[in-house]
Amino acid sequence: MTTSWLVTGAGGLLGHDMVAELAADPAAEVTALDRERLDITDPAAVRAAVAGHRVVVNCAAWTDVDGAERAEQAATAVNGTGVRHLAHACADNGAILLHISTDYVLPGNARRPYPEDASTGPVNAYGRSKLVGERAVAELLPHTGYIVRTAWLYGAHGPNFVATVLELAARRETLDVVADQHGQPTWSRALARQLAALGRAALTGRAPAGVYHGTAAGRTTWCGLAREVFRLGGLDPERIRPVGSDRFPRPAPRPAFGVLGHGNWQRAGLVSLPPWEEQLAGALRTPAFAPLIDVARRAPCC
Repeated sequence: MTTSWLVTGAGGLLGHDMVAELAADPAAEVTALDRERLDITDPAAVRAAVAGHRVVVNCAAWTDVDGAERAEQAATAVNGTGVRHLAHACADNGAILLHISTDYVLPGNARRPYPEDASTGPVNAYGRSKLVGERAVAELLPHTGYIVRTAWLYGAHGPNFVATVLELAARRETLDVVADQHGQPTWSRALARQLAALGRAALTGRAPAGVYHGTAAGRTTWCGLAREVFRLGGLDPERIRPVGSDRFPRPAPRPAFGVLGHGNWQRAGLVSLPPWEEQLAGALRTPAFAPLIDVARRAPCC
């Protein structure tokens, strides 16, 4: 027996991997809709898209953090109101919703990992817009809504920090990288596998609805991540120089601490994501990153 899945935002970094993960499952029938084929701010289009699907994975989002600071209303239309449209449609159709959120809904001033029930308190417009979406899911889908917060996402199908570091490694002798922001680098392919497992557990009633933290185990800084990228790529990690975030002022303030706890996976009988170092090593062995590593190694500055 097959299960019908809908993936919104299928053209993005996570959406690509989510579709590929589900396509490999013979028990899954997948509808993949990118931004051009589904605007989640259009309630009629959302209702039509959700109809007939058992599980909806919402990867659609406004992801421009600094842009949201300048256009909070537009960001909230996607990350908040659009999510409410999806939750309404799922409620009307009896569908499960897996909604992707972010650590930016949290204040970022903790010293230990945030549990799933930690008090929210975003410090920027992007976080506020995502929190509106979270609240819509919790309100409209108390028994079939799953909020999965992720952070520091990288992968093969969109701009991301890991790819940028490798590209810069081919052009610069040294790189100054922020060392006072703490988080959990997470590979989009690993997160897609986790979401598929969560969806299956939700279908069988094994996983309770609520908040889950879809981030890698462990923690590091942007500087630590860059150095590990260099090390795994056969480059000299000492070329990465630690600096404070004040060296790179941005329109949107960033939380200093985005480390999340993973207790709800265990309570749902699921294994949480592996350590960030393990995920990164796996990602850098894939064809998507191999050419960037090769170019960086051959560059005159190396």
